[in-house]
Amino acid sequence: MSESAIQEPMKSYLYGLPEQFDRCLEMSYQEVERYQKPYHNVMVSGLGGSAIGGDILRTYAFQQAAIPVFVNRGYDLPRFVNQNTLFVAVSYSGNTEETLAAYEEAKNCGAQILAITSGGKLAQNARDDGNTVVAIPGGLSPRAATGYLLAPLLLSLQSAGILKNVEADIKETAAVLHSLRDLLQPASRERNIAQSIAGLIKDAVPVVWGSANCTEPAALRWKAQINENAKCPAYYNVFPELNHNEIVGFEAPAELLAKIAVIILRDSRDHRRVQQRMDITRNLIEDKVKKVIEVESAGESLLARIYSLIYIGDYVSYYLALEYGIDPTPVKVIDYLKQELAHLE
Repeated sequence: MSESAIQEPMKSYLYGLPEQFDRCLEMSYQEVERYQKPYHNVMVSGLGGSAIGGDILRTYAFQQAAIPVFVNRGYDLPRFVNQNTLFVAVSYSGNTEETLAAYEEAKNCGAQILAITSGGKLAQNARDDGNTVVAIPGGLSPRAATGYLLAPLLLSLQSAGILKNVEADIKETAAVLHSLRDLLQPASRERNIAQSIAGLIKDAVPVVWGSANCTEPAALRWKAQINENAKCPAYYNVFPELNHNEIVGFEAPAELLAKIAVIILRDSRDHRRVQQRMDITRNLIEDKVKKVIEVESAGESLLARIYSLIYIGDYVSYYLALEYGIDPTPVKVIDYLKQELAHLE
């Protein structure tokens, strides 16, 4: 099915991502300054598209923050969350039941609580409890609002004294995405990189590999976007861990391996040994799988490099949906799950 035959908003969502970063830089985070204190840790709680910002933050903070950053994707919180924890509840809709449950637990633990949301129960509960709400624009699918979900998170942690000088990285990220956007639009004469990758992985199971402490959030995002937009299975892992287990699983059965397309997300600043591992691993599997594809990051800052890979992956998932004749925007299975859960106690 052609792109014009599918009437859906995902194309415009993807196109508008760079502007999300621009707008977030214009927002005020002065209210968050009251959260400045010597924390022991940061806990970001969210699900799906609302959690990916936490994953990027965790990787970004690995090289910058003096305290650990954790991401929670469930109803419960670990025991270490207490009055020395900055708990950030992130829910685009404000009605994610797992995040609301974690919010209540964080409140009971005495954690300092900050909410990032477009509204819903989370905004109401946080305001009722005297916690600061960083209000972000609504009206999008959560997976299409990652700029609104990430940039305010970074800028809020800067206002809280945990991160420093993030504006320059966000500005560079926006600039890189603006440049990439021009290259990722449908081409009249030849396919762009995202269209080409979508064509190569059609009728295959995508397996996306990134690197620990660098491109892992991008690999996770590729997997999730292919799942939600193209409605097909996809999996991810990271170097060097996958060299200690997953790589052994490329011996049998041959007929299944022939249906796997491996996508390696590469970054020029990956650890030297990780880069060597990627080269060796490609040589090991190239004649066993359908295709091995490498995608290089762009930009100088870690944030820009991660997001350059994410943006390419977002468009790959969109074009893959078109290859399958699928409308990428609806997520009917998730909607059904929510409806069924609403009937249960």
